[in-house]
Amino acid sequence: MHASSVVRIAFALALACATVNAANAQTTTARIVSAADAFLATLDAKQRDTLLYAFDDEKQRVRWSNFPTAMARRGGLSLQELTVQQRSAAMALVASALSHRGFEKIQQIVEADEVLKISEGNRPLFGRDLYYISILGEPSRTAPWILQFGGHHLALNITIAGEHGVLTPTLTGAQPALYTANGATVRPLGQESDKAVALLNALDATQRKQATLSYRLADLVLGPGQDGKTIQPEGLQGTAMNERQRALLLDLISEWANIVHESAAAERMTEIKAGLDDTWFAWSGPTDVASGRNITAYYRIQGPALVIEYAPQTLGGDPAMHVHTMYRDPTNDYGRKLTAQ
Repeated sequence: MHASSVVRIAFALALACATVNAANAQTTTARIVSAADAFLATLDAKQRDTLLYAFDDEKQRVRWSNFPTAMARRGGLSLQELTVQQRSAAMALVASALSHRGFEKIQQIVEADEVLKISEGNRPLFGRDLYYISILGEPSRTAPWILQFGGHHLALNITIAGEHGVLTPTLTGAQPALYTANGATVRPLGQESDKAVALLNALDATQRKQATLSYRLADLVLGPGQDGKTIQPEGLQGTAMNERQRALLLDLISEWANIVHESAAAERMTEIKAGLDDTWFAWSGPTDVASGRNITAYYRIQGPALVIEYAPQTLGGDPAMHVHTMYRDPTNDYGRKLTAQ
């Protein structure tokens, strides 16, 4: 076959693959919009007015927290305010924007808060009813809009702009970070702990020394209220890792990046992998760790378009049972790079 024919065929195949990928992504967006429209159709005018915000409403964008809703007021509608049909439609919307595993993780976080409520004597400060849903902008297949869902230890900010999906900034946490449901042990953030242990244990003595910070951190540095803040990378750089260690680092990052639906997650992981040379891993706290039990050390992953923090909490007892984590893209939180907002 002539060389030029080979090139033309290769180009045609590449174009076809790109077209299929774009169609699949757009199909995902259409599915999310359809779920949003179905949810909105269950609401009355007053509820819609409470749920919907302007896309550029900066006050609502930042109205998220790791605190209980009574301590940090959210916007939108709480699940408590919805009928069974409306609640089902709301959760179907959230599920449509997430991967299967991502939605499962979110459900486990919410259920942990119900466990906390019961353990606190049915204290009304906690529980699955106190999670809020809101929409900024109008659900659209082309124009940007934001879906927010969160409450105690959870804040999802999902920007949808055409075929693109952006999950940052998103906070995931759990208290208790280990509980029993239907006879099974549940660790909502267990993989975030175990995969970090696998990476730490894969480092040699010199690398571990580089990765370990000389000071202790007890909470998130770039948590709620810290939009726009920047910090200097610390620890062990990706260029100082071998291929197995870099693969472990990517696998750890995927626990956050893969919460969003699969097409957006694949795009995000490609971006993160491209910046892996300039991605840093830092550890603060005990290094004598083992998988299967939540760590009590803080760690941070920081790259050109990425900051991840894992921060066990000393307040209220065992830090292994109370965890905060943060996932950000300082270049694109709330989809700002896509929407030029």
